[in-house]
Amino acid sequence: MASTKQTEILLESGTNELEIMEFKIAGELFGINVAKVREIIRACPIKPMQKGHPDIEGICKPRNEVITVIDLAKYLNLPKLDNSGYDIFIITNFNNLHFAFHVYSVEGIHRISWEKIQKPDRIIYGGEEGVATGIADFEGRLITILDFEKIVAEISPSTSIQYEDLEKLGERQTSDKPILIAEDSMLLAKMIVESLHRSGYHNTIKTDNGQEAWNYLCEVKNSDDPVKDHVACIISDIEMPLMDGHRLTKLVKEDPELRDIPLILFSSLINEEMRKKGEQLGANAQISKPEIANLVNLIDQFTNA
Repeated sequence: MASTKQTEILLESGTNELEIMEFKIAGELFGINVAKVREIIRACPIKPMQKGHPDIEGICKPRNEVITVIDLAKYLNLPKLDNSGYDIFIITNFNNLHFAFHVYSVEGIHRISWEKIQKPDRIIYGGEEGVATGIADFEGRLITILDFEKIVAEISPSTSIQYEDLEKLGERQTSDKPILIAEDSMLLAKMIVESLHRSGYHNTIKTDNGQEAWNYLCEVKNSDDPVKDHVACIISDIEMPLMDGHRLTKLVKEDPELRDIPLILFSSLINEEMRKKGEQLGANAQISKPEIANLVNLIDQFTNA
């Protein structure tokens, strides 16, 4: 099967659109941001690993590279089907790591606006333990966008934010500088807020996506107070429902009242191509998850300047 290279399908910056790869497991439709996909290949032989996580099938070695294979059907508690040798591996690249997600078919790639992706109902999709970051309505089909960072963090906690890394920062002082956070993943949002609190930043404003962050910034602009009294720094993910981080960056940096607010893109998608996008839009810094100590260092620099 031909490779699908993310560098061939990246979209224009700040348009609030994304490409979704739609795939199927046990008749259910799911999606992944194509920016996370390095390639798709037919399933290849897997070597089981003893004493591994139960949702890890083992390792494979396409093109002489050892990659961990995650059984997505098992993780989602869906029946595993005999697909007569036509199973698919989606090879991902985020957080500077590669994983192979075992699925049963790839239905296609669709361009869609983030405005068409709604936040999932937390009761239906498991509350804080839910694994869906959004529900895309595309041509009458509902596609569940999975939180792949959460899946990997649960299977391999060492790849996610580590509170122990904050100890490298040494003794900290408390700061009342208000930090605005836009992050759709419930798990990562909780960890980011906790990390900032441990680092002395107790005045945090948490929003679930770029649209909520932008609404808050508009309220700040309409108040009689100086903007800096309400927002000293913005921390934003890139992929979020309703409005993504690139669109939020574009709006902030084009607004004469808001453009001086430091904005840091903190995302699993930071790579060379994404970095160029962020720079074009005016992001003050970009850092890959899960480098939480470096994020705090950047906040220190921007809020103490």
